[in-house]
Amino acid sequence: MEDDSDLEQSSWANLPDVCLRHVFHWLDDKDRSRAALVCKKWNQAMYSGSLWRTRTITFNGQPSRAHAFEFETALWYVKKFGKYLEHLEIKLLHPYSTVFTRKFQVSMRGLLSHLGKCNCRLVSLSIKHLELDRLVWKNIVRAQFIKNLGTFLKRMSKQLNYLNLKGARVTLEEGCELLNSLSCLTNKSFISEINIEDFFSLHLPVYSSTLFHHTVSKFHSLVILTFNYNCVSDELLDILCKNSAHSLCTLNIKCHIHDPHGQVVWGMSWANLAKRAPKLNVNFYFERVMKHDHLARILLVEIPVRSISLRSCYFRDPDWMMRPTLTNILPAYWHVLQKLTLEVNNDNELLDDELLQLILSCRKLFFLKVWAFLSVTFMERLLHNRAERKCFLTTIKVRIYTSRQETSEEERLLRNIYKKFKNLIDSELNYFVITYPLV
Repeated sequence: MEDDSDLEQSSWANLPDVCLRHVFHWLDDKDRSRAALVCKKWNQAMYSGSLWRTRTITFNGQPSRAHAFEFETALWYVKKFGKYLEHLEIKLLHPYSTVFTRKFQVSMRGLLSHLGKCNCRLVSLSIKHLELDRLVWKNIVRAQFIKNLGTFLKRMSKQLNYLNLKGARVTLEEGCELLNSLSCLTNKSFISEINIEDFFSLHLPVYSSTLFHHTVSKFHSLVILTFNYNCVSDELLDILCKNSAHSLCTLNIKCHIHDPHGQVVWGMSWANLAKRAPKLNVNFYFERVMKHDHLARILLVEIPVRSISLRSCYFRDPDWMMRPTLTNILPAYWHVLQKLTLEVNNDNELLDDELLQLILSCRKLFFLKVWAFLSVTFMERLLHNRAERKCFLTTIKVRIYTSRQETSEEERLLRNIYKKFKNLIDSELNYFVITYPLV
């Protein structure tokens, strides 16, 4: 008669392959390697392609014994399992020295070279926050890395569907060279999603570059494009209208205070693109670009804006007023706006009435995130209108700034408001409201 241990061993030995692969899926590399030593069947499971389709390889720039073998491990993985890769993310964290960036460049050269030879499945590549304009990147190392990456993109251009180079911070020429790699073989690229937010170095007026326009004209099936407003021009919108209107769904546009954003873009260009690309939604993210005249030049009524985020990042400008934006600009999107984020230091004006009126006028608004100086009674008024179906919010996240260090009274009032609308909040809302001293 078999004892319990024999039965347990037998049940594991007879585990179907699909179940065994599912177990392996939840193990990290070290545990997978140990499990592969148990028996021949488990060793075969270790080499199942389905386990290695998605990979994040992290290079940590902080000196530590724990990170000593990251470079060797990354290359070992690609040699062993690179042929199965479909989604690859490279993370470069806190590069602290020129020695480290040199090691990273050499490792990436080997990694990309081997992957380019063995892989025919890769559809997604992400290498974010390279910050190649930092002093830790020597010119020769930087140039070699860009050359290696460009060569790899050429090899993968026919199969790659998603590319994320957010935060690369390259020159105009370097950036266009990398993007041109995606269309090198056929002079056209059918990649569907590109993230080039903060891709170019700060202060570059990309919108006036014929080189950039020529590069973008080679993309013919863009679905999602994420970039900075310093790239936007009538020429760019016309190119998107001509080449990607049939597929284009989303434009994510970041506008930062340090990027040039004084160019004139005509509403007719946006109107033509919106007409030719009926599925198009535009999401704007503003960082410290808060003045009414700047926003009015950018947020034209012809743009099909789905989401707007306005963040002052705690900075305070005594000449700045939020009220004109809430009353004159944002109401133009009452029929399309779905998400609104406001993180503003408005200690010189109270915005309760203007903000509430805007919310009630936007018939499709379902997401609201506000960090601002507000009165606690604003929340009661907002929830009262939500209970009466005068607005359709499903997510409410509010941080009520106060200039007082002591907030116990405000917190008591918020608890009472929550109790009053508890049934509504618990059943229909993703709700989070706190007070926050900002002194």
